Amino acid sequence: MTFDRRIKIAPSILSADFADFGREIAAVEAQGADWVHVDVMDGHFVPNLTFGPPAVAAFRRHVKTVMDVHLMIAPVDPWIDAFARAGADILTAHVEAGPHIHRTLQAIRAAGMRPGVALNPGTPAEAVAHVLDLVDLVCVMTVNPGFGGQGFIDMTGKIRALRAMIGDRPVHIEIDGGVTPATAPRVAAAGADVLVAGSAVFKGGSADDPAPYGANIAAIRAAAVAVAA
Repeated sequence: MTFDRRIKIAPSILSADFADFGREIAAVEAQGADWVHVDVMDGHFVPNLTFGPPAVAAFRRHVKTVMDVHLMIAPVDPWIDAFARAGADILTAHVEAGPHIHRTLQAIRAAGMRPGVALNPGTPAEAVAHVLDLVDLVCVMTVNPGFGGQGFIDMTGKIRALRAMIGDRPVHIEIDGGVTPATAPRVAAAGADVLVAGSAVFKGGSADDPAPYGANIAAIRAAAVAVAA
């Protein structure tokens, strides 16, 4: 996975048809998705319960691009090896999920994955200042994590601060929550390059009628590319 700062669209399969994940993944990739985003929630760190390692392993068989696994769980460390075996390319842990984020990120890389660190809306950019040399990605939550379809919380100031802190490090800034063609330009102009979108990608289409997925991805990408920092 070669690093570049071109805009990447990462559909969140939390908004896909749960009865047809394999075809849904194939459809969004064929329609232009750069990555596939998998939201793992434990009903403890966040108020929802979604996928575990067996589901992620099942998704892996269908993902041809990059499988971007976002852990909204606590604790993280006991599950790192299981998600590595499941085939995650990127594994992102929340800085708020445990007391030893350095140890967590080191363990993710040691298990053969690319480490990411995520920030809830109420957590300042400075919380990850001392781990930027350990990560490949910083995920900025623009909703409070736990459910899809929430309204966008403006984090452009935090994104700009992170972009300045990252400097020339090969670290992506990912945005997760409320991304649409209307909000994508704001985060892209601030310095984000990976945009997670769930309902905004999957609305109007299906595995049998995937053309709307392509139109939705193209609309988000065009809005972001037009103003990308």
